[in-house]
Parts: sequence; structure tokens; C-alpha cells
Amino acid sequence: MAEPSKSDLVRGLSAIDATLITVGAVLGTGAFLTTADVARALPHAGLILLAWVSGGALAVAGALTYAELGTMMPRAGGPYHFLKEAYGPLFGFLKGWVDFLVIMSGGLAAIAVGFGEYLGSFLPFFSTSNILMSADLFGHPWKLTGGAVAGVLAIVFFTVTSMMGLRESALLQNVLTVLKIGAMLSLALLGFFVTPMATPDYVSTVIPASLLSAFGVAMIGVLWTFDGWYGMTYLGGEMKEPSKDLPRGMLAGVFIVTLIYVLLNVVYLRAIPVSEMPAHPRIAEAAAIALFGEGAGRLVTAAVMVSAFGCIGSTILYSTRTYLPMARDGVFFKSLAVVHPKWRTPAACILAQGAWTVLLTISGTYEALYTYVVVVLFLFHAATGIAVFVLRARRPDWTRPYKVTGYPLVPAAFVLTSLAFVVNSLIERPTESLFGFGILLLGLPAYAYWRRTAASAS
Repeated sequence: MAEPSKSDLVRGLSAIDATLITVGAVLGTGAFLTTADVARALPHAGLILLAWVSGGALAVAGALTYAELGTMMPRAGGPYHFLKEAYGPLFGFLKGWVDFLVIMSGGLAAIAVGFGEYLGSFLPFFSTSNILMSADLFGHPWKLTGGAVAGVLAIVFFTVTSMMGLRESALLQNVLTVLKIGAMLSLALLGFFVTPMATPDYVSTVIPASLLSAFGVAMIGVLWTFDGWYGMTYLGGEMKEPSKDLPRGMLAGVFIVTLIYVLLNVVYLRAIPVSEMPAHPRIAEAAAIALFGEGAGRLVTAAVMVSAFGCIGSTILYSTRTYLPMARDGVFFKSLAVVHPKWRTPAACILAQGAWTVLLTISGTYEALYTYVVVVLFLFHAATGIAVFVLRARRPDWTRPYKVTGYPLVPAAFVLTSLAFVVNSLIERPTESLFGFGILLLGLPAYAYWRRTAASAS
């Protein structure tokens, strides 16, 4: 079927929109939580900062790599097209399959429940400790918490607003992202003007015995916190000038996020000794209380809540674009192959993902599912990086408004690092990783069914 044309979707996003949507999609709750896990694996101030800088460097390499493909194919659901053109329609489908089933929806559910947990600090009804219902379903305990209800309400809100117009939804995301940036930079910068409660030793020679393995474990949390940097490639079909604005917006967004993360972690290290960090899962609040007093902890809680809320909206805005071209290619639900005639958004796709995400949120299975498929996400990152080389060889005549800076070293480094993450996950978490590959393989019979259905209908 035909690709989405200019008349299908509104081309209304600028470089500023791309920057803010990138930042909004990345900045969720991880910046306020993950350092405790990083410190557990790497109890060394210098290595903690190195892990965050490395996460930013990988995101930059990835953004440069994805930008070449995104400007060459500025279409709705970008990565679906990248993989389809490089390796065939099955590979594009499998990316969309795991996006819908777990990667996007499971990630959204996790962020949404995190939002509910922080909202519960102000409105106890929405606390994750407030159990509203419980039951034994097929031999497994199930409970519905106030946090899950809050998450569902946030998902429903952004599902509706995303359906009703690109510009309106982007404007809302931009406002929320500016608030998030302001809150995080305020904490980071103010932390440099108070007396430190800890003196970090950035050059200590005492390092973990199994440094490579420990660094790999720490990077799991870091890379999860950077996740979303590629989101704008899904919205390439809705940008005014993707050839210029897509790479600019993605790179600017990644640089802003990396700067914020490094500054925040320096403040955490000035507030709490490295040895005590693993005992503070809500490390941003603990650091704010240590540096500024109890009242600052409440302000950080509010900042985390706003950050998670905005991240839900940004993720819904970009992630739902994949299912439109899949449906038009006959490898997904036919009802999703339409653009709303008034709003000019893939409203049916947005609604479908919203409904599935709500079910995952209520089910309580989202966290385990997302953990299982993180390894698959990085396998697709590696495949996308290799696609740059494949398409340069196979489609040398295609117009490339932007060519990845540092080719071939930058995309090669991105591919090798992504593959190293996959191998490390298989070694450190073999059961979860293999389960993730099992979810991926479930897409094979689904693909065969939709191809057979499309063939019989033609």
C-alpha cells in the first residue's frame, strides 16, 4: 500500500519541537532514581560519572546514526522503514511488533505507575501502597493499586490529547519539558552553591574486581534512563524540514539531557557518600534533603511527578506512528491504516496502543515484560546501525540530506556497543534475555497470519 503522503499527516514540527520532544521523551523518573543502582554496581565516584558520560556518548552516536536514515526516509514510524528497506518487511514488522507488545507500551506503563507513586506522596489515594482490589487470577496474585489508577488516568489523558492534533499535543509537551528542564537544572545548579555533605574521590584507585562486568551491569540502568533519544525518527513524516531539523533536534536534545544527568550526579555525589547511595533508591530526594532540608525533598518529589507525567505524553506522541505504515503494508490490524480526517493524526493507532498500555498497567506485568525485551531493543539498535552500511551499498543513489558524522567509525562504534550490551545481558541475565527473544519470535506466526490475510484479500 501507499506510504503516508503529505496530505495524510500534518507537517508541523520544527527543530525546537524536535529538541524538546527528544528531551521530554528521555527525561522521566530515571534521573532521580537510577544512580542508586549504578553505585551498587560501581561504588566509585569517577566511574559513576563515567557511566553517565558513556551513556550520553552512546546516545549521541545513536542519534547521528539514526539521523542519516531519518532524513533519507522521513516517514511515520521511521525505524520500521529503516529495517524494512535494509533487510526486508519481516524485520520491520518484528520491530513494530515488539514496540506495540512491550517496548513502548511496557515502558509507558512503568513510567505511568512511577508517576502514580509520586502523585501518591501528595494525594494518598494514588499511592502504590493503597490496594484498591486484589484477587487470585489463574494461580497468580493480582492487585490494583492507587498508583496504577493514576497511571491509567495519565495514559488516557495523553492518548486523547495526542489524538486531537499534532500542534496542540506538541505545544503541551514543550511546556511540560521546559518545566522539567527548569526543575532539574535548578536542583543541579543550586547544589553547587551549598556546603557539600560528602567529598567524592573521583580518582580513587579502588575499583571493582570485575570492572567490565560491573560497568556493564551499571550501564543497564544508565541506558534505560537515556531511552527515547531516537523518538523523533518516528515523527519524521510530521516535520516541516526533516532534512535539517531532525539531526539538529535529536543532537541538541541528547546534549541537553547528558548535561543535566552529569550535573545531577555531581550533586548527588556532593550530598551522599558513594557507599551509602545504594540505600537511597529515591536518591534525588535524599540528596535534596541532605543539602537543603526536608522541604526540598517535597519539591523534588513534585519535580519527579511532573517529569514522569511529561515523559508519558512525549512517548505516546512519537511511539504510536509505527502502526500506521504497518497496517497500510497489510501486516497489522487493518483498522489502524487510517488517518483521522479532521485531526490528521493516526488516531486509531494512538487509541490502540493506549488501550493495550492501560491493560498492561492494570495487570502489573509491565515491569517484568519490559525487563525481558530491553535486550531485544538493543539488538534492533545494532541492526539499525548496520542498516546505514547496508543501504549505502544497496541504495547509493538515494538522496541523503544528512550523512552521519564520523562515518564509518561512529555508526560502527554504536553497533559494537549495542551488541556488547546484548552479549552482557545474555551473560548476566540469561533467563530474562531469552524470554525477551521468545516474545520477539512470537511475532513470526503473527506476521505469517497477516501476510496470508492480506494476500487473500488482494
